[in-house]
Amino acid sequence: MERVAALGLDVGQRRIGVAGCDGTGLIATGLTTIVRKSYPQTIEALRQIVRDRDVEILVVGMPYSMDGSIGKQAQHIQKFGETISKALSLPIEYVDERLTSFQAEQSMITAGISLQHNKGLIDRKAAAIILQQWLDERRAKRDLDRLASSNQE
Repeated sequence: MERVAALGLDVGQRRIGVAGCDGTGLIATGLTTIVRKSYPQTIEALRQIVRDRDVEILVVGMPYSMDGSIGKQAQHIQKFGETISKALSLPIEYVDERLTSFQAEQSMITAGISLQHNKGLIDRKAAAIILQQWLDERRAKRDLDRLASSNQE
């Protein structure tokens, strides 16, 4: 089984939720929340995580509009994604994140955790949902490819 070293990012104006996955690519978990103070500080914080975890790809949540188009916010995320991709010399993939923060908040409400005092936790959970979605889609595609090639034999 190949090793998966991806970092999931839920990029907001004030904070970036960061999630990682186990080496098998089965489970995504929230790692940390970076408070955005300056661009160099943000890049350095990401670079440290990338180095510590031997990250090979960045997975960024893309806030598409409900009709699936790319609005102002999504354009900002795309621009930021391309910038960090270059700065960290890593490929980047985008995942539809339209309902991830909502899902993260719902899971916290269910667990009885205060949303008011845990904004960073919401960001981390949203990043984990983004990364999990990418891992699941990747695994499903690999399984389909495997099935298709075994049917051709």
